[in-house]
Amino acid sequence: MKKTGLDAADIRILNAIQKHGQLSKTKLAEIVNLSPTPCWARLKKLKAAGFIRGYRSEIALDRIGDFAHVIVTIALTHHRKSDFDRFESHIGELGEVVECVATGGGMDYVLKVFSPSLADFQNLMESLLSAELGIERYMTYIVTREVKSEPPDLAGLIAKTDK
Repeated sequence: MKKTGLDAADIRILNAIQKHGQLSKTKLAEIVNLSPTPCWARLKKLKAAGFIRGYRSEIALDRIGDFAHVIVTIALTHHRKSDFDRFESHIGELGEVVECVATGGGMDYVLKVFSPSLADFQNLMESLLSAELGIERYMTYIVTREVKSEPPDLAGLIAKTDK
């Protein structure tokens, strides 16, 4: 891992906002065991350095409706940069695709998709195939329930790389 120059207090701040989102100056300082002014200065420095991309809320979608949640793996026919660029550009425009990661190995991409229904998901897949993005094959996995979904433990990751 590339050294980031973060110390233990920075990691505690990042952990706290990753877990709790935006916090008041006082509450953040209390959680990370620093006085408010230096804590807030560190937070501003972390934001300016690009360590914090934004703040989000975790919405209980199951309380809103019964949406289709599907994991899709995709392999492209060709592996030229232009093929990857075309595919990624198209995926970036699709609101139903909430996550897309490029992978090494048997498949090129793994997508997390939310749609109003399985019929809508099928329409999405048909539109992807008709867009001539060079999809060779894909596999779909219907999510039946989410067992675990949480951000990584920053302190644990860093501690293991420092050994």
